[in-house]
Amino acid sequence: MKLALFDLDHTLLPLDSDYAWGDFVVTLGWRAAEAQTHANDYFYEQYKAGTLDIHEYIRFSVDALREHGVAAADAAHRRFMQEVIGPAIRPAARELVQRHQAAGDQVIIVTATNEFVTRPIAQAFGVSELIAIDLERDAAGNPTGAIRGTPSFREGKVARVEQWLAARGLDWSRVEHSTFYSDSINDLPLLDKVHEPVATNPDARLTAIAAERGWRILNLFE
Repeated sequence: MKLALFDLDHTLLPLDSDYAWGDFVVTLGWRAAEAQTHANDYFYEQYKAGTLDIHEYIRFSVDALREHGVAAADAAHRRFMQEVIGPAIRPAARELVQRHQAAGDQVIIVTATNEFVTRPIAQAFGVSELIAIDLERDAAGNPTGAIRGTPSFREGKVARVEQWLAARGLDWSRVEHSTFYSDSINDLPLLDKVHEPVATNPDARLTAIAAERGWRILNLFE
């Protein structure tokens, strides 16, 4: 097996889908603009600094979904895809994914954004395998605010890929070649694990690490 692993936000997308969804709930009238923007910015700065409490963030990010229910959330997400995500998908990103698929690689999107936000985005890229933060849900299918299983965040991304492999009777030793594309220092554990780490649209910190370690640097949206 050859693995082509992709982070999503600021890697395949030129935006953060989690942050964009947080803005979108204001557009829907589900949250007051000032309070939502303040909280969204607070968590996003923690994420960039590598200090985010992922459990606290998930409680915040799914609160509006929990209040409005599955049907309203799904309808809202269809609008989100049409108005925000669809226009942001760039040909260069789609073509990169398709090149790996054409080469016979197993393509997986591995993201720290939750599965509600990201499943339709993965489908828009033609990717069926998604490792995202799984939301715990109640009997009606509404998010509870908790995470189900291991969050695909930092070291958790390595653990979740290993779980994906184990479910297929595989482990890293059975992977002939693995590539991981990411923009974020939060993804250093998985970048260190694969055969070919690619710093993709990296910020200054990841650019410096990539240069020091001899990793390929890809600026996908230039």
